[in-house]
Amino acid sequence: MKLTQMLPIAISLYLLTSIISISASQLFLSFALIFWIILLIKEKKPPSFPSFFWPLLVYAGISLIASFLSRNPETSLKDSRELLLFLVVPIAYTGFRIEKEIKRANLALLASACLSMGFSFVYFILKAAPGERIKGFMGHYMTQAGLLLLFSAVALSITVFSRDKTRIFWGIGFGLALAALLLTLTRNAWIGLIVAVGVIIYLYKPKVLIALPLVVGLLFAISPGQVKKRALSTFSTKAFSNRQRIEYIHAGIKIIKDYPLFGTGPNTVDVVFQYPKYGLSEEAKKNVHLHNNFVQIAAERGIPALFSWLAFLIWIFFSLIKLLKNKDPAIFSLAAGALAALLAIIAAGFFEYNFGDSEVTTLFLYLMTIPFTLERLRKAPVMNPIINKE
Repeated sequence: MKLTQMLPIAISLYLLTSIISISASQLFLSFALIFWIILLIKEKKPPSFPSFFWPLLVYAGISLIASFLSRNPETSLKDSRELLLFLVVPIAYTGFRIEKEIKRANLALLASACLSMGFSFVYFILKAAPGERIKGFMGHYMTQAGLLLLFSAVALSITVFSRDKTRIFWGIGFGLALAALLLTLTRNAWIGLIVAVGVIIYLYKPKVLIALPLVVGLLFAISPGQVKKRALSTFSTKAFSNRQRIEYIHAGIKIIKDYPLFGTGPNTVDVVFQYPKYGLSEEAKKNVHLHNNFVQIAAERGIPALFSWLAFLIWIFFSLIKLLKNKDPAIFSLAAGALAALLAIIAAGFFEYNFGDSEVTTLFLYLMTIPFTLERLRKAPVMNPIINKE
């Protein structure tokens, strides 16, 4: 088997295990990285990637500087190994040679989500304790919720915009993801889901947006009591987790003022905010991050890193808007799903440090890249167009 065939298979296997097994998905992603490097050496070509990857590279560079200047360089440099996950962008961008490989890879993601959701439902029915937050195969319900949020965005988009025969399966997947996401009792992901659905509806028929509050209200009405209780707690300033998030924002702002350029160092904020001067309660000090993407990044990596990360998000946003002008249903469905996932993860990130979750970040970067991969394939000169669209 040729390397050009092994690379898309490795990516597909990563997606197949992405919502099932952290260790297996990392293993297949490692294989994909190895095959990609070998191909670069063999073909003697420089890495190719979408333009939005440039600010992400700047973010990575600043993060490395912050690691060397960290309050604990050993901890920060160890954490910086996760920056290698950013290579999923050039890997996904150049790893597919024909469109059929992209379809297979995305179907692998659908299969992964369905297996994970099936396990969640069985666990909920047979084993879950009252009020337990379902985490599927993941180690934490927040990770499960973040992955399902991303999947929901792309599943709904393919269902609505694609003309492929598999759209019905994506529609079923979205319905199951909606139920599974509710079982995680993760409010930030619920907010992100509302944003994602709103984006898809706006791109489909803007006037239908007026019905979104009604749909949310209906879903709330038929939800189990524990879901209703969790949803209502979102608006309570007396809720314990809400009070903690306010504490984290105040503490994070103080840390940013003390360490404005390069922060405390990656993965060291939880050590620094133990100091009484930052005003966290003893219970809040037990957590390992500040529950907010913007505050966390600025506190542990500095304001320049935050600006580069914001530039990365803004660059993706406008790149996807430009790509949406392409009326090709295949490209449009992936681009719309990526845009919905982008805005959903940003919205959820106001209440959770989801960019620090490696599983969520990797899948997020794949979904951001794949519309541009398909565009590249369709623009590339091909000797035999039948083979390219196989």
